[in-house]
Amino acid sequence: MAREDAVGRVAAVLGMVLMLVALPFFLSAGLLAPLWAVVVLDACWLALFALGLWWFRTHPFRVLVLPFVAGTLWLSALAAGESLLGWTA
Repeated sequence: MAREDAVGRVAAVLGMVLMLVALPFFLSAGLLAPLWAVVVLDACWLALFALGLWWFRTHPFRVLVLPFVAGTLWLSALAAGESLLGWTA
C-alpha cells in the first residue's frame, strides 16, 4: 500500500511540474491570439492547475493527464483561431 502511495505521489508531482512547463506557452499565446483569447486560455490553464491541486491527494494519477489536456486545449484553440478567426502572428 505504501508503494502505491509513493508512485501516486510521484505521478501527481510530475503532472504538476508538467503543468508549470505548459504555463509559458499559455502566457505567450498573445503572439498569435488577441488579448481576450489569451485571458480565456490563461483562465483555462488556471482552472486545470486548480483541478490538479484538488486531485493531488485524492486522485494522483488523474493529475498526470492534465498537462496533456492543457496542451491539446492550447494547440486546438490557437489552430482554430488561426483558421476560423484569421489570427496571424
